[in-house]
Amino acid sequence: MIPKFSFIIPVWNEEAIISRTIEHVRGLRASGSAEIIVVDGDPGGKTVKVARHMDVKTAISEKGRGNQMNLGVSLAAGEILIFLHADTLLPPDALELIETAMEDSSCIAGAFDLAIDSERPVFRLIEKAASFRSRMTRIPYGDQTIFIRKRGFRELGGFNNIPIMEDVEIMQRIKKRKGKICIIGRAVRTSPRRWEKEGIVYTTLRNWLILSLYLFGVRPEKLIRFYR
Repeated sequence: MIPKFSFIIPVWNEEAIISRTIEHVRGLRASGSAEIIVVDGDPGGKTVKVARHMDVKTAISEKGRGNQMNLGVSLAAGEILIFLHADTLLPPDALELIETAMEDSSCIAGAFDLAIDSERPVFRLIEKAASFRSRMTRIPYGDQTIFIRKRGFRELGGFNNIPIMEDVEIMQRIKKRKGKICIIGRAVRTSPRRWEKEGIVYTTLRNWLILSLYLFGVRPEKLIRFYR
């Protein structure tokens, strides 16, 4: 059976959690209509070595999330592409929600609201800010689980080969073409690990700064140093 959905999971040193991510996707309602593709940016393929034993498609790509996701699309059979981060969990009816959103033929791409998997109250503020930003700009981030019609993705030429902001950049191109980007009012839950590792205030302000600088025209090749 040809799948309707293709999950593309770009990974880098995610061998500790990739099995959980795959099992989570398989536990979604209507998951029988989906395939899973794991693309590793590590030349040694540590994560795909784990995933290979779980009956999913795997590949090793050049480093860079855009490169990884483009390679995943080249292997995808589904008509709707779903770009899922390995540390993000979807609502149980995510596929049904995506299918409903895509019944609007003008909807080229979309994403979910964002929730952070922590009880700390400060994360509720970050979630509200992310929801407000994505609704005002119609430019969701990758950790909101972007989905897009494969035909539309190919017409756009895929993700650009840039070291950062590849998710924002492709959404900008969709908007320039007057394409509709749908934000589903249900949240995916992403890990708080990057905030906990680097500091909540620092990580939040850095993300806002990087986005602002990018929108003002600073090249991604210069912005990547903020992540190192």
